[in-house]
Amino acid sequence: MNRNNFVPQIPYGTRDLLPREAKQKRIVEGALAELFSRWGYDEVVTPTFEYMETITLGTGNAIQEHMFKFFDKNNRTLALRPDMTTPIARVAATRFKERPLPLRLFYLTNVFRHEQAQAGRQCEFYQAGIELLGAPGPAADAEIIALAVEAMLEAGLTNFQIGLGQVAFINGLMAESGLTQRDQQKVKYAMVTRDLVGLGEVLAQSDLSQAAREIFQQVPLLHGREDMLRAAYRLVTNEQSRAALDNLADIHKLLAGYGVERYVNFDLGIIRDFDYYTGMVFEAYTPGLGFPLCGGGRYDTMLASLGVPNPATGFALGIERMLLALERQGIDVSVRGKDVYIAWAEGKLAEAIEAAKGYRKAGRRTELALAGCSKTVAEKAANEQGYEELIYIE
Repeated sequence: MNRNNFVPQIPYGTRDLLPREAKQKRIVEGALAELFSRWGYDEVVTPTFEYMETITLGTGNAIQEHMFKFFDKNNRTLALRPDMTTPIARVAATRFKERPLPLRLFYLTNVFRHEQAQAGRQCEFYQAGIELLGAPGPAADAEIIALAVEAMLEAGLTNFQIGLGQVAFINGLMAESGLTQRDQQKVKYAMVTRDLVGLGEVLAQSDLSQAAREIFQQVPLLHGREDMLRAAYRLVTNEQSRAALDNLADIHKLLAGYGVERYVNFDLGIIRDFDYYTGMVFEAYTPGLGFPLCGGGRYDTMLASLGVPNPATGFALGIERMLLALERQGIDVSVRGKDVYIAWAEGKLAEAIEAAKGYRKAGRRTELALAGCSKTVAEKAANEQGYEELIYIE
């Protein structure tokens, strides 16, 4: 290969964040970190990669095909973290055993999954999220959803909607139906991907009665407000599904107390794409973005797989997705401009350094020229680099 013709490339599904994008990302992350702290959450940072057996605990095997895997020198299989829920659960189970419950933890980090790359969807992407561990019941779930709403508002987004579902509703229908495990997985996959045609084909090939097929086909269409919840209650008869609907009604009442209920609709077709969810689940959507901006739910069995049985609930918000949504809706993330450019005539570097120290101590963003120049050259440099003020030492 001719080195003169070599153009370095970055791996598929990754991207560079240039100065303005990086600054916008940092601003949004800073605002979210401050918000989470105000709600009583503490930040944790976990390793970028974990042992494969840890990452897959409580999540099933479906996630493995999306992982970046490699070996250490002892031939143990490692994986870049595909999400943060399992690492946070590991931290809670191993490092916080004696800490009083509930645990409120948050993170700001990058995660890795094999994805079909497109705008807002990369193989390496950034998330902000919270996990509330050791707290059962609607009060904890309502806090999580309310904080997700506040997080999107804090980042500057106002036009969004949360769909709130309950995996126990669908699980109750599955148990009642007698579907085989294989068919249950096919039905769940069709619902996760919103493939109504595929769902119909799976149901047509099953041994379900016509009435049962019709109920399953209606599930992805069951979204709306309280009247839809009442209609769904009349549609099902098994106790597990009805208890799931009661749980959603209780959560919604608490969301009204937070003043965020207008952002939340019920959507019983949402079951999310991880097997560890056990209760309420939700996704946030905004116009101009064809995939969820934020999502989460209750996962009460994961900590048990790590040896510390405790209920848990949480959510993750995509930072790049948030920035893309803000851009498409014409909402500017205000990036602080460049304040002062200090240039100097020959022999005046010491005075220029002293001046730069003063401006920086005063909190102004200050760049110091590294070579002496004329005032004309200094003016051109300051303009080209976007500085608001030129200080010329002569």
